[in-house]
Amino acid sequence: MESTPANSNHQVETLTREVEALRGRFTQLERAYLDLLATNKNLERGILFQGRERDLAGNVTLSILALMTGKNAPPPAPPPPPPPPDKGTVREHERAKPTGRKPLPEHLPRVDIEVLPPEVVQLGREAFEQIGEDVTETVERRPGSLVVVRIHKPKFILKERAGQDTTRVLQAPPPELPIPRGLAGPALLAETIVKRWADHLPLHRQERIFGRDGLELARSTICDWHAQLAELATPLVDAMWKDALTAPFLCVDATGVLVQAPKKCRRGHFFVVAAPERHVLFGYSSDHNSAAVDGLLRGYKGYLVADAHTVYDHLYRSGAVVECGCWAHTRRYFFKSLGSDPERSRWALERFSKLFAVERKQGKSPPETRLAERQRTSTALVDEFFAWCAKESLLVLDETPISKAIQYARNQEAALRQFLGDGRLPMHNNLSERELRREAVGRNNWTFLGSDEGGAVNALFVSLIASCQHFDIEPAGYFRDLFCLLPGWNVKSILELSPLHWKATIARDDVRRLLDENVYRRISLGFHVPTVPPKPPPDKEPAP
Repeated sequence: MESTPANSNHQVETLTREVEALRGRFTQLERAYLDLLATNKNLERGILFQGRERDLAGNVTLSILALMTGKNAPPPAPPPPPPPPDKGTVREHERAKPTGRKPLPEHLPRVDIEVLPPEVVQLGREAFEQIGEDVTETVERRPGSLVVVRIHKPKFILKERAGQDTTRVLQAPPPELPIPRGLAGPALLAETIVKRWADHLPLHRQERIFGRDGLELARSTICDWHAQLAELATPLVDAMWKDALTAPFLCVDATGVLVQAPKKCRRGHFFVVAAPERHVLFGYSSDHNSAAVDGLLRGYKGYLVADAHTVYDHLYRSGAVVECGCWAHTRRYFFKSLGSDPERSRWALERFSKLFAVERKQGKSPPETRLAERQRTSTALVDEFFAWCAKESLLVLDETPISKAIQYARNQEAALRQFLGDGRLPMHNNLSERELRREAVGRNNWTFLGSDEGGAVNALFVSLIASCQHFDIEPAGYFRDLFCLLPGWNVKSILELSPLHWKATIARDDVRRLLDENVYRRISLGFHVPTVPPKPPPDKEPAP
């Protein structure tokens, strides 16, 4: 039976539909295969790889992973020959001569103990002539010392009161405390804050530590102290926020946190806003939305270095805030696609390595020098990268890891290019991400916040701790001296007490005098403080 043209056309259409269906099915299976391959590589990478994304081309672990998964890998390059030994070089397998122990720090207190031979103890030192001595030093630990400061306030009246209708009683005011009529002095309050938010010790652990030192101190009491101190320090942190919003650019990031609630914890969020070389500030919000961002950055005009989250999009519409992309975020997408599309991912990661190498080389350079080097070197690398993205976007499968990486880079192209036109701008948001880790580490210890108010107190003190560490200021000493000065400080010049100006402020003579005159500070530092002589027993009081 001969086929008619109508039957042939029908067969062609049927076969065409089947081919298209098979092609679509093949595409789905290929996409699923690539996703599973990427997941498998990420799992293997979590076991074998170091937690970094830089310089992957020379990572020996890649070769090991390829051998374990049955894929051929290029043989590793032979190690370079060792340099010829000379007089100043320690040869391989030859141990350097020991130089002895380092001397112990001079500022540590010393306790001198003399050990005598039994013969000298028996006959006395007068029977012997000392011809020398050997001195050894050992470091020992003493338990933390708590001291009760009793403030005596004698009352006086004039002996000669002739002609006075009323008797005037004279009594000195008590030394000022950070918390009026409070139980704790500045140094103890500073210790609880640093332990809680710098050392990440929850209050129940501090409660046990103080119990071992002989002081029954409830965690609720420490929590109340911190809430009152937050009210005292709020004007200072508000002034730091106001000053930070004048910076030419800010680095912003956020992370989630659990907040205690009936039946089930709810979600809260910590934001970090870093103004490099000025302040590192934290804010807390119960929501991660545009309103929370407005509450932190209201009125800001300048460059904003952030990830591509939609909560920041409304800031860019007016043009007052310019979006700056993060190349570290972009690199992370290509790092994740390394398992499913290693060839394309490696090509992109090599370009990232060159870009970051330029930035590391120019890290200490002034903005003008950094900008010139970027225009000379980095611009060509960026142009090459985005031209490659445009070409490869037509060849990769949709919804695969490499497709998502390329699409993210193309969507953020304008923001990612911003650093090429201003030497002040960083090419990544790593500063704020590093600072945000302190909340992540703390979250692993205290698990959740007790309330939104507790989140605000947390953010306030972590802002001061992070800013202290930004300027290499020891936070315990900073909080101790801050609580000595803050109650009587003029609010108009309160920014002088921020970590940004702290070293200059405490170098002033008037500030040094205020600190030296504070009796609680002197006691906490071990300085001599005049004591009240003991009163004689009642039966031996002298006659008037």
